[in-house]
Amino acid sequence: MSEESSTKDYIAAPPPNEQVAEVAKPARARVDDAVEESAPQKLERKKDYLEGFLQKKPETVSSGEPGGELYEAVVAALKEIYDPEIPVNIYDLGLIYAVDVTQDADVKVTMTLTTPNCPVAESMPAEVELRAGAVPGVRDSEVILTFDPPWDPAKMSDEARLELGML
Repeated sequence: MSEESSTKDYIAAPPPNEQVAEVAKPARARVDDAVEESAPQKLERKKDYLEGFLQKKPETVSSGEPGGELYEAVVAALKEIYDPEIPVNIYDLGLIYAVDVTQDADVKVTMTLTTPNCPVAESMPAEVELRAGAVPGVRDSEVILTFDPPWDPAKMSDEARLELGML
């Protein structure tokens, strides 16, 4: 190897005044070259393509993760609690910020209230803790009440907005 080639770690383009050997261009695709297939053949080809995808089993999800059995059961229990002033459940209202389920089946719910002066400020967190703890399979439940970030109507689900006529 020459000294010049051992120090270069790039390939430089030839100068514009130097002649470069022409590379043969590949043939262009033409409409006439397309394979004719009937509608049933095309449908069968698409079925083949989707068959593996549709038959694939979903990845297993831990019961404490979103989509998991215990997590979804806790969320369903929280959706049964309604705000006394607004006819929408507290989950769709956006009052539940987080639901954490540990491997030991302990549930921690982080939630807020519509305002710090909410009339159910004392009873709502206790009810959430009671309902989450009553879900079969939950060992212990805890509610963390926070006002950071404060609740606002943008946290509501589309279902809640529809129910309240805000859509």
